[in-house]
Amino acid sequence: MSEDENSKVIVMASATFISVSEYLATSYRPDRDYVDGEVRERNLGEWGHSRLQYRLALYLSRYEEPFGLMGATEQRVQVKATRFRVPDMSMVLGDPGEEILTRPPFLCIEILSPEDSLPSIRDRIEDYLAFGVENVGIADPEKKKAYWADAAGIHEAPDAVLETRNLPVRVDFKELWPPLQQSRSTNI
Repeated sequence: MSEDENSKVIVMASATFISVSEYLATSYRPDRDYVDGEVRERNLGEWGHSRLQYRLALYLSRYEEPFGLMGATEQRVQVKATRFRVPDMSMVLGDPGEEILTRPPFLCIEILSPEDSLPSIRDRIEDYLAFGVENVGIADPEKKKAYWADAAGIHEAPDAVLETRNLPVRVDFKELWPPLQQSRSTNI
């Protein structure tokens, strides 16, 4: 081994474990997932992610009144006794009557950030499915692709259109992608 190799310092991240009650009593900005005692950061904050989340929420609001749905961004969902996930977008049937969702939402959609990949969010998607969320979607603003997830895996949605089971809720991401490309003016 060379001298340089011997002098390398290896730094490993260590996880800090806390209780469920401590997680629930703490405010995180942005909010974080809680998985079996570990608080996990989520990738977000980039323009493409943020802009798509905003536009998606506006787009899905059209389904609230006709179907009795209520939408929320970054809403805590307790998927297991020791697991809380924070989907980018979720919709529930009716008023949930609770601050943290303990029943499966009708729909959860995750928006990939540049650092994310389909394999990197697999655990999160599996948690939603195991919890009973029937409609789980994934949007990739960089690749302009959308995906559905079910027990058989993650599948690319034809033409970037997500359609839900049980209610005719349809998300055509082709309507949402183009504005992400518009230049932002610095003039005020």
